[in-house]
Amino acid sequence: MNEEILFHEVQRSRQWWLWLLVVVVTAGAWYSFIGQIILGNAGGGQPAANLLIWIIWLLAGIVLPALFLVLRLDVTVRSDRIDIRYFPLFRRTYSRKEVLSAQARIYRPLADYGGWGVRWSPVNGWAYNPSGNAGVQLQLEGGKKLLIGSQRPNELQAAIEAMRAAGKGKGKQAGGRRKGKRK
Repeated sequence: MNEEILFHEVQRSRQWWLWLLVVVVTAGAWYSFIGQIILGNAGGGQPAANLLIWIIWLLAGIVLPALFLVLRLDVTVRSDRIDIRYFPLFRRTYSRKEVLSAQARIYRPLADYGGWGVRWSPVNGWAYNPSGNAGVQLQLEGGKKLLIGSQRPNELQAAIEAMRAAGKGKGKQAGGRRKGKRK
């Protein structure tokens, strides 16, 4: 299948304070690892077990910064579906039939969803947004809601509306005869 791509956007986290937090946590993990494992200087009156230092170093010193370096939201609107990939965590696909409406909007990440990233709110549904406060609110089948964060929300909304409109046009042709040259 070679569906037409109507919109594509890749976003990464841009909050300086979040990156600062990652750097501080990573530096602390490396400091503890080098001090206790490499140099053999266990700090404090009750130093942590070497195994715990190894685990902290692997998770906070290696995995956490690596995750933040590769983490991205990749949104693609095709002629028949919306593909959302929060790499490397998950991928979701929403078919044309599932999307009832799309509305570009400004929202309050902390108040409406509790922050950025992959979030769920009992009132507002799911949100996928690595940064910013703009996105497209989708109304899905079954009364579900989904907010897709975007730096270009008006373009994303237009692409979703074009996808939905294309589906309505194809539904009319399905039962009828195809126009064109006969052989």
